[in-house]
Amino acid sequence: MDFLTNINIQFYIIAYLVGGIPFGLLIAKYFTGSDIRQSGSGSIGATNVLRVLKESNPALAKKLAIITLILDALKGILILLVGKFLGLSIETLWAIAIFAVIGHCFSPYLKFEGGKGVATGAGVLFIMLPIETLIALVAWFIAGKVLKISSLSSLIALIALLVSSFIIHPDMEGIKTHAPLFIIAFIIVYKHVPNIMRLFQGKESKVI
Repeated sequence: MDFLTNINIQFYIIAYLVGGIPFGLLIAKYFTGSDIRQSGSGSIGATNVLRVLKESNPALAKKLAIITLILDALKGILILLVGKFLGLSIETLWAIAIFAVIGHCFSPYLKFEGGKGVATGAGVLFIMLPIETLIALVAWFIAGKVLKISSLSSLIALIALLVSSFIIHPDMEGIKTHAPLFIIAFIIVYKHVPNIMRLFQGKESKVI
């Protein structure tokens, strides 16, 4: 058990456990008594909070979705900021970012089910690659306004982030590889497979 005394391992575990906190589920349950896993896409993220609750209370649904979005992003941001404050290596910080996203998507509190990873992914990437993340957010906003499909907008934003990362940081300072980005991207795309299938079938809901 000596490995548990390693600060890197401790941060990986914390990142996973904090990342797994299902804020969307908890907030919706507390304010409305609804289990958002039973409706909509079954996800615990902000989009499904909005999708499920807007039918009964649109104003409240929007507020709770925004709160969920912020809290899901902060899960990774706060841990990374503490890690940076303590002087952890860039390699360790990237691993923390990955574990936070894994925690959100495969929560230990929900039998390893979870959200899509977009908000948590955006949070950790904002710390690690702020310029690329801002580009992705602009792409997400424009795609959302034009297409009004959350999943498609998120995937377009992900592509924008990956492409811009090769342009702005072709060597990925400190790690010399884009592997962490591709791991996070793979997780997010994997969690969006049902959405992608519905997109091809023309059945994906418009929520934004």
